[in-house]
Amino acid sequence: MTEHISQLGWRKSSYSGPDKDSCLEVQDHHPTNVPVRDSKNPGGPTLLIPAAGWSAFVTAVRDGAL
Repeated sequence: MTEHISQLGWRKSSYSGPDKDSCLEVQDHHPTNVPVRDSKNPGGPTLLIPAAGWSAFVTAVRDGAL
């Protein structure tokens, strides 16, 4: 599957740590996947997480399950 990932519109996850060693960035508004990358390496690989899986992951983090 190929999906266009813009270099604009990345935001730091509110669940990223306060130090510079654990910064996760995501892009919103992709219909099928959530692009995720390491903010320390913005030119590096981007993971495309299925939207339903990302939603379940965020819920688990909020609920303290992870």
